Amino acid sequence: MSYARIIVLTTLAMVAFAGNSLLCRAALNSTNIDAASFTSIRLVSGAVMLWLLVRLRFGPKTIAGNWLSALALFVYAAAFSFAYVSLPAATGALLIFGAVQATMIGRGIWLGERLRKLQIAGMVLAFAGLLALLLPGLSSAPPLGGALLMMVSGIAWGVYSLRGQGTGDPTRVTAGNFLRAVPMTVVLSLLMLRGMSLDAAGVGYAMASGGLASAIGYAIWYTALPGLKATQAATVQLTVPVIAAMGGIVLLGEPLSLRLALASAAILGGIALIVLEKQRVTVNPREDRNRVI
Repeated sequence: MSYARIIVLTTLAMVAFAGNSLLCRAALNSTNIDAASFTSIRLVSGAVMLWLLVRLRFGPKTIAGNWLSALALFVYAAAFSFAYVSLPAATGALLIFGAVQATMIGRGIWLGERLRKLQIAGMVLAFAGLLALLLPGLSSAPPLGGALLMMVSGIAWGVYSLRGQGTGDPTRVTAGNFLRAVPMTVVLSLLMLRGMSLDAAGVGYAMASGGLASAIGYAIWYTALPGLKATQAATVQLTVPVIAAMGGIVLLGEPLSLRLALASAAILGGIALIVLEKQRVTVNPREDRNRVI
């Protein structure tokens, strides 16, 4: 694969991942669709698209995955949707990215990984940025309920990513997990039936989120991934919250406060210190580059 193609595919993947935040926020803020319906349509659309991708490409046609990973996927998607009822796109993208990385880093520490001085400094910086973002009592603080839901979503995606390491063909695994998550999200929609609300625009946003930003986005990322070094793969994902923030400002008319800008710099800068220092000293960093949000 040429370097130019790798750059194009990687850029498209990062835009797709950021697009999930923009599509979800746009749907829940400017259309009549409810969060449960958005989740269900997103997961069903993603499952159908991924199944088609597996069936149409060369190689094995069977899907993989497992029910525990599907549960983590469902929790991620549901908490993500309900969080964006109240959160701006930029804030939500920053919180979920931070929660995913914290889950990954926490797992390493739990398994006995020792942090170097630069990584400890990065952790302190990221934590300070998170506190500055969520500190109550200021007008620009995001709603606490939405922020907590988004962090739950990030933790669930972190668990999903950890469970997916080394399980085989990522497209087949993701397709199987999306399909297994469909009955879970159908139950959610049935439980929320009284609050169900749909319109054409909301359904369109949800289908785009599932079929394009999720399914096609993951397929593009897994295509580009073999051409990236682990450090490149870890670094490029730092752009997702930035792309989401820019999209929120340009496309959704969201304001960019000084508080959000400073908190973003602290959180993303701190995570970059932790991840890149780990990539520098690790012998086999292959697992870490598989993290996607």
